[in-house]
Amino acid sequence: MEKRRKVGIMGGTFDPIHLGHLILGEKAYEQLGLDTVLFMPSGNPPHKKHREGRASDEERSEMVRLAIADNPHFALSLMEMHEEGYTYTFHTLETLRSENPDTDYYFIIGADSLYTFDTWREPQRICDACTLVVAARNHVPDDELDAAIRETAAFYHADIIRLDTMNIDISSHIIRKWASDSKSLKYYVTDPVMDYISKHGLYQKPEIGDEDICQSTT
Repeated sequence: MEKRRKVGIMGGTFDPIHLGHLILGEKAYEQLGLDTVLFMPSGNPPHKKHREGRASDEERSEMVRLAIADNPHFALSLMEMHEEGYTYTFHTLETLRSENPDTDYYFIIGADSLYTFDTWREPQRICDACTLVVAARNHVPDDELDAAIRETAAFYHADIIRLDTMNIDISSHIIRKWASDSKSLKYYVTDPVMDYISKHGLYQKPEIGDEDICQSTT
């Protein structure tokens, strides 16, 4: 029997991508024995493509490309970048499975997303199309997270794996705030991303709205 491929998916706004994202991707690759991890920036709806204080779709995608360039098992996917501006997660996963029937997909989320999973669009179809991989976040106690995983797995008859990694308290919102205040971003984003932010003067204007939830998960 031909061996099935195992592909992880890291979705999000990546505005900007930071070391926390990269650590989660690497840990998932290692723990689950993945063949590759796709970093999949979500698109902005047409009316939000040029928000003050935020990077454009093209700038966010380029920062992801720069951040993962030196990792041979990371790849950039622009699957959710299109004119409509967003794609629901269930549709992305079902499309991938249809196009790649020899591949199993592992969708990586934070613990905070698990607690709101029932508010996502078509959560059952998401669970049917992939294995959910949950990473600790915001210092959620281990027993509380394990209980939430068991409850969600039972309700949706889902395969859910807990990612063995540290709590990583880095947020894109904080990084944007530091950039606007001319504070150092070193050791929070990769050097190429830090240089890109500086060169293009990103995040220098006050933000309009603080929402960081990617459109693909609603």
